[in-house]
Amino acid sequence: MGGKNKQRTKGNLRPSNSGRAAELLAKEQGTVPGFIGFGTFQSDLGYVPAVQGAEEIDSLVDSDFRMVLRKLSKKDVTTKLKAMQEFGTMCTERDTEIVKGVLPYWPRIFCKISLDHDRRVREATQQAFEKLILKVKKHLAPYLKSLMGYWLIAQCDTYPPAASAAKDAFEAAFPPSKQPEAIAFCKDEITGVLQDHLIKETPDSLSDPQTVPEEEREAKFYRVVTCSLLALKKLLCLLPDNELDSLEEKFKSLLSQNKFWKYGKHSIPQIRSAYFELVSALCQRIPQLMKDEASKVSASVLLSIDDSDPVVCPALWEAVLCTLATVEDCWLHVNAKKSVFPKLSAVVREGGRGLATVIGPCLLPLISRLPQSVTDPKLDFFRNFLASLVAGLSTEKIKTSFSECSAVISAFFECLRFIMQQSLGEEEIEEMLINDQLIPVIDTVLKDPRLQDGQLLDYLAETLSSWEAKADMEKDDKIAQNLEKVLQNFWERLSEICVEKISEPEADVKSVFGVSNLLQVLQKPPKSSLKSNKRKVGKVRFADETSASAGESEAWVSSGGESSEGRASVAEPPAPPDCSDLSPLRKKPLGDLVCRLAEMSINHVNDQKSEQHLRFLSTLLNSFSSTQVFKMLLGDEKHRIIKSKPLKIAKLVQKNPAVQFLYQKLIGWLNEDQRRDTGFLVDILYSALRCCDDDQERKDVLDDLTEVDLKWNSVLRVIEKACSSSGKHALVVSWLKGDVLGEKLVTLADHLCNEDLESTVTSEPYFSERWTLLSLVLSQHIENDYLIGEVYVERVLVKLNETLSKVKKLSEAENNDSSVSLICNVAYDCFSSATGCLPVPSSEDLLLTLFQLCAQSKEETHLPDFLVCKLKKTWLSGVDLLVRQAGRAGRQSAFLRLSALWLKDQVQSSSLDIKSLQGLLSAVDDLLSKLLESEDASLLGVYIGSVMPDNSEWEKMRQALPMQWLHRPLLEGRLSLNYEYFKTDFKEQDTKKLPSHLCTSALLSKMILVALKKEIVLENNELEKITAELLYSLQWCEELDSPPAFLTGFCAMLEKMEITFDNLRGLGDTSGLLHLLFNRSMEHGTLWSLIIAKLILSESISSEEVKQHYRRKEGFFPLTEGSMHTIQSLCPFLSKEDKKEFIAQCIPALLGWTKEDLCSTNGGFGHLAIFNSCLQTRSIDDGELLHGVLKILMCWKRDHEDIFLFSCNLSEVSPEILGVNIEIMRFLSLFLSCCSSPLAESEWDFIMCSMLAWLETTCENHALCSVPLVQLFACVSCDLACELSAFFDSTTLDTVGNLSANLISEWKEFFSQGIHSLLLPLLVTVTGESRDTSETSFQNAMLKPMCETLTYIPKDQLLGHRLPSRLVAGQRTNLPEHLQTLLNTLAPLLLFRARPVQIAVYHMLYKLMPELPQYDQDNLKSDGDEEEEPALSPPAALMSLLRSQEDLLESILGCVPVGQIVTIKPLSEDFCCVLGYLLTWKLILTFFKASSSQLRALYSMYLRKTKSLSKLLYHLFRLMPENPTCAGMAPELANKEPKTFFTEELQLSIREMTTLPYHIPHLACSVYHMTLKDLPAMVRLWWNSSEKRVFNIVDRFTSKYVSSVLSFQEISSVQTSTQLFNGMTVKARAATREVMATYTIEDIVIELVIQLPPNYPLGCIAVESGRRVGVAVQQWRNWMLQLSTYLTHQNGSIMEGLALWKNNVDKRFEGVEDCMICFSVIHGFNYSLPKKACRTCKKKFHSACLYKWFTSSNKSTCPLCRETFF
Repeated sequence: MGGKNKQRTKGNLRPSNSGRAAELLAKEQGTVPGFIGFGTFQSDLGYVPAVQGAEEIDSLVDSDFRMVLRKLSKKDVTTKLKAMQEFGTMCTERDTEIVKGVLPYWPRIFCKISLDHDRRVREATQQAFEKLILKVKKHLAPYLKSLMGYWLIAQCDTYPPAASAAKDAFEAAFPPSKQPEAIAFCKDEITGVLQDHLIKETPDSLSDPQTVPEEEREAKFYRVVTCSLLALKKLLCLLPDNELDSLEEKFKSLLSQNKFWKYGKHSIPQIRSAYFELVSALCQRIPQLMKDEASKVSASVLLSIDDSDPVVCPALWEAVLCTLATVEDCWLHVNAKKSVFPKLSAVVREGGRGLATVIGPCLLPLISRLPQSVTDPKLDFFRNFLASLVAGLSTEKIKTSFSECSAVISAFFECLRFIMQQSLGEEEIEEMLINDQLIPVIDTVLKDPRLQDGQLLDYLAETLSSWEAKADMEKDDKIAQNLEKVLQNFWERLSEICVEKISEPEADVKSVFGVSNLLQVLQKPPKSSLKSNKRKVGKVRFADETSASAGESEAWVSSGGESSEGRASVAEPPAPPDCSDLSPLRKKPLGDLVCRLAEMSINHVNDQKSEQHLRFLSTLLNSFSSTQVFKMLLGDEKHRIIKSKPLKIAKLVQKNPAVQFLYQKLIGWLNEDQRRDTGFLVDILYSALRCCDDDQERKDVLDDLTEVDLKWNSVLRVIEKACSSSGKHALVVSWLKGDVLGEKLVTLADHLCNEDLESTVTSEPYFSERWTLLSLVLSQHIENDYLIGEVYVERVLVKLNETLSKVKKLSEAENNDSSVSLICNVAYDCFSSATGCLPVPSSEDLLLTLFQLCAQSKEETHLPDFLVCKLKKTWLSGVDLLVRQAGRAGRQSAFLRLSALWLKDQVQSSSLDIKSLQGLLSAVDDLLSKLLESEDASLLGVYIGSVMPDNSEWEKMRQALPMQWLHRPLLEGRLSLNYEYFKTDFKEQDTKKLPSHLCTSALLSKMILVALKKEIVLENNELEKITAELLYSLQWCEELDSPPAFLTGFCAMLEKMEITFDNLRGLGDTSGLLHLLFNRSMEHGTLWSLIIAKLILSESISSEEVKQHYRRKEGFFPLTEGSMHTIQSLCPFLSKEDKKEFIAQCIPALLGWTKEDLCSTNGGFGHLAIFNSCLQTRSIDDGELLHGVLKILMCWKRDHEDIFLFSCNLSEVSPEILGVNIEIMRFLSLFLSCCSSPLAESEWDFIMCSMLAWLETTCENHALCSVPLVQLFACVSCDLACELSAFFDSTTLDTVGNLSANLISEWKEFFSQGIHSLLLPLLVTVTGESRDTSETSFQNAMLKPMCETLTYIPKDQLLGHRLPSRLVAGQRTNLPEHLQTLLNTLAPLLLFRARPVQIAVYHMLYKLMPELPQYDQDNLKSDGDEEEEPALSPPAALMSLLRSQEDLLESILGCVPVGQIVTIKPLSEDFCCVLGYLLTWKLILTFFKASSSQLRALYSMYLRKTKSLSKLLYHLFRLMPENPTCAGMAPELANKEPKTFFTEELQLSIREMTTLPYHIPHLACSVYHMTLKDLPAMVRLWWNSSEKRVFNIVDRFTSKYVSSVLSFQEISSVQTSTQLFNGMTVKARAATREVMATYTIEDIVIELVIQLPPNYPLGCIAVESGRRVGVAVQQWRNWMLQLSTYLTHQNGSIMEGLALWKNNVDKRFEGVEDCMICFSVIHGFNYSLPKKACRTCKKKFHSACLYKWFTSSNKSTCPLCRETFF
């Protein structure tokens, strides 16, 4: 329990020490545990006996309370605090009877703990006491006397929360009316406790010296003394008067103690403050007792008058005043002149030492209580006293504090007036007060503006007013004469100092400003002389000033009760007050002084052109504008006749001195060029205008000045002054509204705009001032009306609008310097300030122009960015004004109506690009956001309705969309068409302009999005209509096969701006959208049908929702184009039953048609198209139905053969016939893929003969493929040929039984030959016409089916081609002419920019590659007389192609570091280049693999010389992905290896587009795999010679992804090899990656173990020895080295290396000697035998070895005998 943060050890059940001690004491003494402690009073140090009797204590005190009370006696602060809080809680929660049991023991604990050192404990004690009181209530009464003394001390606690808690407890116990009674009941006990604390207690007696530190003991003692003094004061204040007498003796004994009086000099400020408060209370409550102790009181209080502690000072001065009021003879007990006044003077001279606000108000009461005996001689005393105050005014602290300064000034004037009142008639004192005190103070203040803030001038005016009022009202003539004499003396002396300050040629600015302020204040009527913020508590009323003070009081109240309108205009320059309210005693001297100062100022201005005096004159005239002053200013000058002035102006000049001064002096000053600041001169102008008789005169003068004399900057200042003051505005309002100023401003606007467009002089200051003037007259409003006439506002705005309309004609550089920015400033000010008045019509025109400039693109407006931002800010402020003006912002708003029409025209004019549309949408978004702020909720809906086109306009825009979108749906069979639509491509000039339909739908969608976000309800189904049009635009963009960049950018912009169908659907109710789309689809078909399919496919709508609209199948018939397209689009989503119902409607309709009906939409064409759409979904498995339709088609051929386009000219064929042929071919293709039942021979004949005839038609009419239906005809005919080729190509032994042998032979010998004899030349023709046709282009659509058909061409038909001969001069080749022609024709097509062509050519050449090496093998030289390293090129056509491709690849990938993966965009030009390059290498590697070992050596040497392989490998490591895992594969089991591009075979499909992004990475991995497998030695050589970074990348990648695959394949090939060796057996171990070879010949047994490395084939293959029998060690080592060399350096498999080694060993045993250069019989590279023999030593060498020996040694000698080799 003892330690603050200690925890009792777990399991320690022993109580704390104090608990154990109490228990032990009870056992020893035989008593029950009770409460042991000190007595109630601190003076009683004896122990309180423990309570006797267990039964009694148990019945009185609850056990929980007992434990808590024990804790309260602990020393630990935290323990006491928690215990007290717990005590309070228990008092609240326990029953009253239980709590009452605590009361006998509470007083002792409360009295001790309420004085605790910790303030939190004291606060908690009072809070707990309150809870106890609330619980026990009146039962506390018996214990009050023992509690009350400490309770009163607690209420005076120096810790405010604790004191507040004690007061709350006291108020809870006693209502306010009962509190004096309770105090009186306990008064003796209270007094005893407090006296003991003040007189008897010491720090050591209050706290235990042995346990409490000295600092803590002293702090507690000082606090208890302070609280006791305050508690004694509180006792005096609360006690009723009749109870005071009974305590007089006790207080007398207290006051008799010297210790009490010493508290006034105590070092602790709080004790001194409490002491002086108690003295004040004693003086007020027990005055007689204090009079008896006069000597002690006087000395203790008055001699402490210089105590400057902020805590003590307020109480001290209260005690001083109370002492002076109570103890009349106090000055008899102190020496005032030696002990008191010097201290007082020192304090006042120092400005109150920071306590002027406390001391100042007490000075007047102090001197008013001074007896004459103390103040004699009066003159010197008052002079010194006031001099001290004035000195205090000069201190820095006073100057920097407004409140301190005001307090000193107030005290000075109060004392001055008091002394003047007391000494009136005594000339010396009067002169001293004016000459020596008041005037010097004024002089000081005039020099220091900081003192003027202390209201000295206001106090001066109030003082003068009181003297003047008293002089006027005084009945005693002598007093009145004395006051008049005083005032006369004051004005004389004041005039002297004012004249002195103004007469100086270089007048001090501060002094002149001070004089101006002084004169203005003195001119004010008495009632307004003091501000309303003067402290009322500091106001002093003298005994004989009752009437005057009453008047002042009334004035004060009226001043304080000013209206809010008056208070709001405090910032305005005040209009000159009416001087008639001034007293005559002030009016004349003040007027004389003003005239004298004005005369002096004008003389200085005339003689020296003093700017300072001119400013002073302006201020003077502003306050004293009278004809007398202006007459004085004119002096003796004669009236000069002003020439060329109207007669009325001339008369006015002669009549009015002010006007004369204006023309003779002021105009000249205003027009001085070097003068920049003319504001004070304009004030003089207003002063002169005040002297005019009426508004007409003022208007005449200003009109005249405006026309001739005033410059624009002066006009600007005049209007600015009018706007800043309602009084000045009233003087010039008729001029502002007049015609002269209005016309002048219109001319100015015209001049500014035109001049600014022609020249750039905006940097001149006067130019900007003119723009400021325009802004001012347009933006300032007085009482919700324009400053000038509204008609002129209108005309000025028209000029500005005209100027803005011309900016498009200027360049951007010219606009940088143009007036656009300045016009924006003017317009912004105009819009943002027009809060109360309605905008004029031209302002809406200006707003429209601003909006248009912001909404248009920068290319059109030629405006820089900073001007666009400024324009936006300006027009937004204008729209904000329109929105706030509800009366004009509705349907009648011209801006909203015209802007809607303009927007509608913009989006429908097809002149917008993406950037322009984006800017337009952004501006509209800003506009609509402002409209949403309107209180009129329908405003936005009306605006959207104004922009919305009608149905005919929508239809016109839809028809204007180019029709290329039809290409994809037609090719994919989603739609059918039997009429020729116009071939409308994007024109070159329109490649950046968006179609109007796209712009309009985007704009309206953006608008309704804004509306929907604010839950605005749109009318007339606008939401559904706009959403439908947006879907139409998006579907149109999606269907384009090769959309231009600006269209893809348009879609991206919509996504970025969140203009999507999902957002529209999520914000609004689109329940009627599907109905609208379905109706339009049934009416128009085409894109509307595709939109429904897209919505179903994207799960935006469900099939069930659509089902409601096609429930009645009969509604679709008779067929129209719209109903046909609707059914075709819905087919993928129809159930099998629905499709059967549609087919049931179509099949009967296919019978019995005439020739014309067969080709119509509601005839054979339309119904067959619907049947094909149903069949395309592979959901019809009815063979009889399919055969039935086939028979119907055969009947059509029999009855109407002329509609079948067999070998005819399509240029003369109608689109209807083309359409029906297309549908027939589609059906036959679908029939072949869907029908599983066998066909009759006649059916096969019909299908195959028709196919070949159609294909002939396609080839014959290739020139017409630009016609869309002809192109579609060609595609479908090739599709049919492809389906047939695929069908017969996939025929296996299982299925061949279903076909007749005659049919298969016919196919191979006739039909297949016919197909490829037509298509192969056609491929050459098509690719020769265009080299850069995109795969996705409609004009290239035929390439896909044609090329896919060619992939099925048999090798014998390919070799028997009939292509024209194509040979290249100088081309080295061993191939026959027809084969070389085929290579030269097809190989260059690997560079063609269409993927289908590249893949088809690859498949055809792939079939040829195994045939080509044989021709090089036949032409090898039989002798071995090579003079250099032999090399042989692979097919020259491929190698020349490879060189071209390497250049292209270098430009694409050359700058990319090896190891950094490059992603090739599918179908791009780079994609085709890389694809052709990799396919070429696959062909070369296929050719290489088909070659013999000897040829491979020659080919690899060629590749090494050309460095082609190195380039390939570098490129592969830029193209292969970091993680070559197959994407989209089903997840494998955990124990299986993941599928990668190295484990999966690459399927190069022409039709498959979903895997396009993986084609290049997969193909690169496939080529790398083939390279490692077929050219391992060359790859190993490249890897070892590469730099370290590339070395590590290749090693890491190969080891991780390729080595395991190749090792497995190598081991598997050994295990499954059928190659037999005579005398050698080969076995493989897959687990250890080992190959064991055992060579046996006669008795010799050789066993070798070949170990594959982890990074095979990059690392070296380890060859280890097994058994050897009958072989010498040296020979064994040679053979081991040979095998290792063969496996490392030969480009082949392990089996091929073993075969080479076996041949070498066989030759050795046959007697052939080793070559003594390579120590091998068979050469490791070209596989030749040693043939070149030395004529001297007869040793034989390999030709290649000799060549290398000669070239490296630079000698021609034999390696063995060193003789010359012949």
